[in-house]
Amino acid sequence: MGAARKALAVTLTLCVLLCALAGCHPTQPTTGTAAPGLEVVDYAAQLKLNMSTSTLKQEATVKTYVDGDTVHFNVPASVMDGGVLKARFLAINTPESTGKIEEYGKAASNFTKETLKKATSIILESDTDTWNADSTGGRYLVWVWYKTAEMTDYRNLNIEILQNGLAIASNSGGNSYGDVALAAIAQAKAQKLNVHSGQKDPDFYYGEAVELDLKELRSNVEKYNGLKVAFNGIVTMNANETAYVEVYDSETDMYYGMTVYYGYGLNGDGVQILNVGNEVRIVGTVQYYETGGTWQVSGLTYRSMKPKDPNNIQKLSDGHQPAYVLTDPVRFATGTVDVVVDETVTTLPYAKLALSTTVSMQNLYVKDVYTTTNEESSSNGAMTLTCEVDGVTISIRTVVLLDAQGNLVTADAFLGKTIDIRGLVDYFDGTYQIKVFTMNDITIH
Repeated sequence: MGAARKALAVTLTLCVLLCALAGCHPTQPTTGTAAPGLEVVDYAAQLKLNMSTSTLKQEATVKTYVDGDTVHFNVPASVMDGGVLKARFLAINTPESTGKIEEYGKAASNFTKETLKKATSIILESDTDTWNADSTGGRYLVWVWYKTAEMTDYRNLNIEILQNGLAIASNSGGNSYGDVALAAIAQAKAQKLNVHSGQKDPDFYYGEAVELDLKELRSNVEKYNGLKVAFNGIVTMNANETAYVEVYDSETDMYYGMTVYYGYGLNGDGVQILNVGNEVRIVGTVQYYETGGTWQVSGLTYRSMKPKDPNNIQKLSDGHQPAYVLTDPVRFATGTVDVVVDETVTTLPYAKLALSTTVSMQNLYVKDVYTTTNEESSSNGAMTLTCEVDGVTISIRTVVLLDAQGNLVTADAFLGKTIDIRGLVDYFDGTYQIKVFTMNDITIH
């Protein structure tokens, strides 16, 4: 750190500590209300970007918003392979809005997103003369500077988040702007802002359930066995007292899903919440379904007299569509995904993570068909199509299919044909497969 930067940091820190006693009058912040007798400093504005230092600096644009302290930026391929720098903001740790959801996590995530959406220029700065990876090895620690059309100087977003009380310290004193970061934290605590307020977060559910997202649940489902959990998602299918819910995750660029069994215990209003196309908040207990060898969430409740009860399922919006992600057969059969959970990278099969999500697949050659024959079963006439494509085998499981005239569709319709399909990722007898629910979801070439 240069002498001028140290002098500025020390001056700002002393100003915060002596404001009430010495009558200091620094610049007011853009947000927040000063505690009685306390003048406040807009550290994000007073800290200046120095383009002549030895740290790396790169102009960037936003590719994907992840949460309050993680954003993926578009940069030249000469800077990062693939032209994407996955940034973890230096000196701050915002509450989680992905994974296991925490108080003020949504507020921090929204603050970062809304701030950068207004930016006309964004510059990423390393803390040294190289881009430094975080503990996951896939994200890089950076300072984020931004400027809007109305601004002449860049503001430091890391410091701005700290001074608004939307993050706690994360090695804050051991970085280039450490003294300023610590002063911003001290000021936010003195002002009792957000995470330092001791007040409840108005956007957080204070119920019995563990608040999380579907990526966290799907990646660590065994950890939540027997626990009540809550998550948001889009209802893509509803059949046999079972709803299927999915949601997109920008960090891994894929969908995660869960099977939700509601049985006959949910009242009519509650069942209506689970209509296909609704975005919903699911609250239920994680259970292992022995017969199917898969995990599900069950035990849903809806109290009509208390629709906002945090233990209720809730409808959040409507008008959504299943994703039906066009999926590469090889990736489905053999692909893996690196998932970051609790700062640890875990590699899991793609199909396992994609369970209960909607996918589509093309040019499947049907080489064999097995038909269920059990007149006492509701599956009598259902089929399993063994398909080949791109050197891999894909299993397609159908329900009992009827054509437009209401006649039973049999194996002859598919055997030896090439088909395109849409369905849900399913698991049966040790094999990941795709389950198809109607003839409209199969195209025969």
